Amino acid sequence: MHNNFVNKTLKATILNIIVAFFITGILIWAIFLFAGEQIEEGISLISKVSIDITNKEPAKKADLVEEEKRISNYPEYGTQYATIQIPKIDLDLPVYYGDTLDVIKGARVGHAGGSYFPGEGGSIIYMGHNSKKVFRRFSELQIGNEITIKTSYGEYKYKIFDMQIVKEDEPDKLPIQKEKEILMIYTCYPFVYVGYTTQRYVVYAELVD
Repeated sequence: MHNNFVNKTLKATILNIIVAFFITGILIWAIFLFAGEQIEEGISLISKVSIDITNKEPAKKADLVEEEKRISNYPEYGTQYATIQIPKIDLDLPVYYGDTLDVIKGARVGHAGGSYFPGEGGSIIYMGHNSKKVFRRFSELQIGNEITIKTSYGEYKYKIFDMQIVKEDEPDKLPIQKEKEILMIYTCYPFVYVGYTTQRYVVYAELVD
């Protein structure tokens, strides 16, 4: 009699645990179904995306290229000045001047302070989160794919010539130079990882038009 009671109690407890796990699983699935993108964006803001490419302050950018200045008005830090389009992955996003987490929140692409602007003939560095709305589909890119940057002062086309996985503390992988106009775009890697990661995926493209 005692054994039967123990067995029934044990079975009831196990059944309750299974039901609880099942209900919890359904609740988690429902939350991510209806608010998955908002949760992902919130978590991505915690991740450190930027690479320390230079010690120069963004506000002094105009002074750095005064001799070879080619655009009449530089954008204010934190404002949109262009759009980036990558047909291969159906990407069309706004580009903001700045590389802080606040600047690149949501579906935005940031422009690293200290790097050149499209049309100036030097290194251009863009970055963004690896979320679905931004650069998660970078794994589909191939050498030869085109990237178009549309600014308020002109349109520039680039062609991808290299892609690399680098560490967050390898600024030499994003060199600032003025001999050739190279667009470098990077995001956190692995692409499907949400949260802090020490790796970055860099796409390199050269100006063709």
